Amino acid sequence: MPIRKSGDHRTHQLHGTQFHSYVAPSLGSRQLCAWRTDLGPGTVGAPHAVSHEEVFLVLQGSPAITLDEQRFQLSFGDVVLVPEAATVQLDNPGITTASLWVTTSAGLTAITADGGTITPPWTC
Repeated sequence: MPIRKSGDHRTHQLHGTQFHSYVAPSLGSRQLCAWRTDLGPGTVGAPHAVSHEEVFLVLQGSPAITLDEQRFQLSFGDVVLVPEAATVQLDNPGITTASLWVTTSAGLTAITADGGTITPPWTC
């Protein structure tokens, strides 16, 4: 279905973070994936390299992103383009939840710091 209401999503959890999947191949998309990421206060993300470009839009809070070892503090409305093969880590040093809208191409995989490969279920 091309329209998703606010409650029409699948929620996944990984590394203390919630991923609310709205658009993915399992939900009818052929090329795109989109989800909301909610980072609780004090969340420290796991560094990983991505196989496809991603776009992050900050919806609330003040998350921080480390992109290829360069750290940036973000705020509402900021947009980040994560290049293919970049190493990224998303943290929330704040005292309130930070939320971001994320889009990418179907088929995204992530390589973890220990060399493992993950296919995030919210992109399938």
